[in-house]
Amino acid sequence: MNFELPKSIVIEKEQRRAFLGYWFSRIFLDDWLMKVVALVITLALWLGVTGLQTAITRPINNVSLNTLVAKDLEITNALIPEVDIEISGDKRQVDQVNEHDIAVTLDLTDLREGDRTIQLTPQGISVKLPSGVAVTKISPERIAVKLERVEETQVAVRIETNGAPATGFEVYSKAAVPSRVGVRGPKSHIESLSYVTTDKIDLTGRRAGFVSQQVPLNVSDPKISLKNTVTATVTLQIGRVRVERLMVVPYETDTRSGRASVRLYGPEATLEDLTPEDLLIVEAAGADGKPKLELVLPAGVKGEVVVRSIKFRE
Repeated sequence: MNFELPKSIVIEKEQRRAFLGYWFSRIFLDDWLMKVVALVITLALWLGVTGLQTAITRPINNVSLNTLVAKDLEITNALIPEVDIEISGDKRQVDQVNEHDIAVTLDLTDLREGDRTIQLTPQGISVKLPSGVAVTKISPERIAVKLERVEETQVAVRIETNGAPATGFEVYSKAAVPSRVGVRGPKSHIESLSYVTTDKIDLTGRRAGFVSQQVPLNVSDPKISLKNTVTATVTLQIGRVRVERLMVVPYETDTRSGRASVRLYGPEATLEDLTPEDLLIVEAAGADGKPKLELVLPAGVKGEVVVRSIKFRE
């Protein structure tokens, strides 16, 4: 007996088959080249995004090392200025890190004075990095640190000069205002500092005294700084070259007489013009009320001639 499907069912299957064939052709066969290109682009984008999200590790060498210490302390040993680090994170974020813009900060504000060996770990340092990027390694792993207490004191100002006055002239005196200044620095450095210096003042060819305003002050130790004053006013007295001259001066007062050996110091020309008769020896009351002999210089040489010694013989 022959079994045949109803004609309506056969027609329905053929229509369904034609329908599926139509859409298969539209999806996979029509414009197939364009669709292959689109598929390739999609795969490339997917692979690119996936690759950027992949965690990578990147070494960075010679990163500046900065330290933070308590205000009353200072590091006095020579620290290494740079360290090497290793960072990790998403490739896109890691690639954005500019090695010239980052620095490692080490916080030592909790430490007190003394010698220390500091362990360097990724957790113990601070580095500004993009979100998702972290330091995983740092080298060296240890550094030596010496912390000293910061102190303040007053030291003298020493006047520095160069060149020489004109022939036949010399410097009589040098004075700085202020004569002492405040300095600040680590204890051991402060204890070894006795003075600060001025910039060199040129004396070449000078024949008279002068005043230099706002002369910069210098500290030879880089660990020490000037506290408040950074300049000084310097006064220099210059005159003719001085010599020493011994003169014997006779004297006679109401109660005694004799001779005095007087050693004078002053400009050669001025001393040559002086005679024993220009020098006056008088008797005056001393601090204890008893009379004593004194030498009186002529008014015209006061401030120019100095009495270095005097001996009286009766």
